[in-house]
Amino acid sequence: MSAPKDDASAVKVVAQNRRAWHDYFVEERVEAGLALTGTEIKSIREGRVNLREAYALIDSGEAWLHGLHIAPYAHGNRYNHDPTRTRKLLLHRQEIDRLAGRVRQSGYTLIPLQLHLRNGRAKIELGLGRGKRSYDKRQSIARRDAQREIDRALSRRVRS
Repeated sequence: MSAPKDDASAVKVVAQNRRAWHDYFVEERVEAGLALTGTEIKSIREGRVNLREAYALIDSGEAWLHGLHIAPYAHGNRYNHDPTRTRKLLLHRQEIDRLAGRVRQSGYTLIPLQLHLRNGRAKIELGLGRGKRSYDKRQSIARRDAQREIDRALSRRVRS
């Protein structure tokens, strides 16, 4: 009998939204499933996904993902999917209600952070975030640059 697979080894990251970390303070993360068609999951497995313009909304008790671009499947036929159609997010009722309550608060939004395959199923990691102001972005850039300089200085010191 073989040993069970490690949970982390069964996850393949397909796309990340690095811009989200620049534009938002992400306070909480939630993993949700996606309701997809056959050609969509085939395109996702090929890595032909863009999360940059995507956002999630909760409308009449259901969670929806807008703006996610999944390129048409190259070997698809005339029944290929629409690349930017609105897709349903698969979440438990309690999660939807909790997220809807937080989103109603001022300044919060649901942003997709990462799309990955877990055991062959497409999952999207949503972040509950608050938008950064321009001065917050400058502070983040300055902090990152300072950390980079510290790392360089330490690596030079270790080498000599």
